[in-house]
Amino acid sequence: MNADPDLHAAAERVIAISPFARWIGTRVGDIAPGRVVLRLAVRDEFRQHHGQVHGAVLGYLADTACSWAAATVSGDVVTAEYKINLLAPARGPELEVVGEVVRAGRRQVVARADVFNIADTSRELVATALATIAVVTPRSEEGKP
Repeated sequence: MNADPDLHAAAERVIAISPFARWIGTRVGDIAPGRVVLRLAVRDEFRQHHGQVHGAVLGYLADTACSWAAATVSGDVVTAEYKINLLAPARGPELEVVGEVVRAGRRQVVARADVFNIADTSRELVATALATIAVVTPRSEEGKP
């Protein structure tokens, strides 16, 4: 998949105005209608007492990927709920999350995300999530007074 330049620019604008997304180091990989790939370099402060990446960081990635994938097809959105399964320890040095729309309706979008640990040449699934995303302003109404 190749990144859509307009969607990529919009995602970068969201990072620029989101203090947490900037602080944590969110990077946009590929992005297209209904799908987004985000990356995150693992820093030591992301680890819990067993040395693996804290579940809250994995939750952030899954939630963000689901909502951003939804936004590419629905407009301005917020997360209504998500459920995450932590499947294996994530140790880094990098994480990648793939968010995809399962079904988009007028008022809500269901999306899923898979979080992968990236180390050398290996890519291991460490978490999977399912989210309900609420549409705040439909894409068709964005920019209208």
